[in-house]
Amino acid sequence: MENSLLKNVKGTKDFMPQEQMLRNRIRRTLEEVFEAYGCKPLETPMLSSYELLASKYGGGAEILKEVYQLSDQGERELALRYDLTVPLAKVVGMNPEMRLPFKRYEIGKVFRDGPVKPGRFREFVQCDVDIVGSSSMLAEAELISMAFAAFERLDLDVYIVVNNRKLLSGILQELGVPEDRAGDVMLSLDKLEKIGIKGVLEDLRERGVEDALIEAVGGFLQEGEATLARLEERFSSELVQEGVQELKQLFSYLQGSHVTGEVRFQPFLARGLGIYTGTVYEIFLQDQSITSSIGSGGRYDRIIGQFLGDGREYPAVGISFGQDVILTALTLKPMEINERTADILVVPMGTEALSLGLANRLRLAGIKTELELSGRKLKKALDYANKEQIPLVLIYGENEVEKGAVVLRDMRKGDEKTVPLALLEQQIADAITNL
Repeated sequence: MENSLLKNVKGTKDFMPQEQMLRNRIRRTLEEVFEAYGCKPLETPMLSSYELLASKYGGGAEILKEVYQLSDQGERELALRYDLTVPLAKVVGMNPEMRLPFKRYEIGKVFRDGPVKPGRFREFVQCDVDIVGSSSMLAEAELISMAFAAFERLDLDVYIVVNNRKLLSGILQELGVPEDRAGDVMLSLDKLEKIGIKGVLEDLRERGVEDALIEAVGGFLQEGEATLARLEERFSSELVQEGVQELKQLFSYLQGSHVTGEVRFQPFLARGLGIYTGTVYEIFLQDQSITSSIGSGGRYDRIIGQFLGDGREYPAVGISFGQDVILTALTLKPMEINERTADILVVPMGTEALSLGLANRLRLAGIKTELELSGRKLKKALDYANKEQIPLVLIYGENEVEKGAVVLRDMRKGDEKTVPLALLEQQIADAITNL
């Protein structure tokens, strides 16, 4: 009879060892790159006061619908964090002596009680880097450089699409789009590459946008390619010119520092409608094996100061990497994935204590070593190594003890040799290198 308790809560999943090893590799790679860029690690609580998340600048009505609420034994109203930005704002506010700019990274679980669909869970991991306290476009340039470095280490070929919210907002203002309609128009324009001009205009109609505004937007889209130089000439408002100059500065930094990787200007990229105040960017796979973005971010110069209400300015820019979508991208390249729990299995043949000592000796040398613990016969131990994809087996019996040697078996080639104990670490290291 099936046990009804043995199932996962909707929107969650178990990551079994092979998949989790790959997730761990993604995390380790990102951490190494983040730290190479001088980012400091931060860990914040998953539990938060509900009041903090529900505050005016915490997230907004749409996000509050998805917040998991709970209470403790003291009847305090609590919530599970839904992102890593509000906890960052809280940390900045609690530490007024903090030296700025503050560059932090955090990799941790967040929770959203929203719709569940393939690739979208209610419990998932965010990998965020934020720089608080710098208004310079050099901060954006560094985050973009870091993104290319991270994906190169993960062997994923990406390009980054960049825009500036000042530029986009200014364009819409000059086209006569009122502020209360700007959000709808931005959402439609964001789809331009997928649905074309005709599709954008139809989408605007479905959103109930007035005909005069649709005509103004359509006329602009039909003028031709919206390059940065053309937009600078076409629109004269201070907001547009400020956005253009910030983008020029960013591209100058990227070009001057020889950042490798393709950066594309996309004047209709909007990202979130509320939080961003300047640069915005999204990261995509070049081969389009996944069409959604696998990372994104932007500048949010006002939100932390408004959130804390302390009168200080906290210009900030961040980037977030999607661990689960990166995992999916890597699993689409199975021939390039080489994850295993151990490099070698030590099989004692009546030499349990000595074999444990030998296994510990290999571990001290940095070799991932598993010890056969079940007293299996040699044939069954070799079968286990095959099934677990452990490439090397060390057989240690009483005869080997007398000789001061071990038998090293290569499971892939099916051959074995006797190796003196004095040469063991080097021989295994060479065998692992040649796998």
